[in-house]
Amino acid sequence: MTKANKNQPHAEDSLKLDDLPNIDASQLQPIDTESLIAPTDPRHPPKILVLYGSLRERSFSRLAAEEASRLLRWYGCEVRMFNPSGLPLPDDADSDHPKVQELRELAQWSEGMLWVSPERHGSITSIMKAQIDWIPLALGGVRPTQGKTLAVMQVSGGSQSFNTVNQLRILGRWMRMITIPNQSSIPKAFLEFNDDNRMDMSPLYLRLVDVCEELVKFTWLTRARSAYLTDRYSERVESAEELSQRVNQKSL
Repeated sequence: MTKANKNQPHAEDSLKLDDLPNIDASQLQPIDTESLIAPTDPRHPPKILVLYGSLRERSFSRLAAEEASRLLRWYGCEVRMFNPSGLPLPDDADSDHPKVQELRELAQWSEGMLWVSPERHGSITSIMKAQIDWIPLALGGVRPTQGKTLAVMQVSGGSQSFNTVNQLRILGRWMRMITIPNQSSIPKAFLEFNDDNRMDMSPLYLRLVDVCEELVKFTWLTRARSAYLTDRYSERVESAEELSQRVNQKSL
């Protein structure tokens, strides 16, 4: 039987199961943190940043992100969601723009991320890409996303596709993130959310739960050793100053 760590919040502590109407309470299990971490590992709630890729009034990527956020909170995470409204296009504003600063501070704060994008013209949206582009590969000699966990999801207006999650995986790899194996693709998303803007029970909802559960497990497993996992010979040879000059070059 899965053991609940005393530091792992239960539903009554963080989110009532009443807020998860599709959940089978007998099968939703707290994360067994003791099987994932060492005795000296940090035990604070995992810090998860959620990004979504649409500004529509009824944005299905936002609704999917909100659905996932509820589950992540039940699993004991501290969750923050970035609202991309007002974020300028990359290179159309200085990096001290308030929305850019907010996004970058959240990226540095986080220990894991969940990216949810609609599929538009067979690809991720420009809104999703702009958020990722504003997160730098490096700030000085520090890489704000390196070694952090990542889960990817997409919503589509038509039949099921995996174009967007595949592209998000490429971006996650480029940002040097630990992208979990599971993923979620929600086709015909307008049929999957009810008038209360909640996702209906279906195999697609079950997969969304799987993604959240796996993201939390991988974050517990890797966050205390991500620096070691991403320690590279080439960067030990190259000085921090040289690295900063190379990755922050102004032109190609």
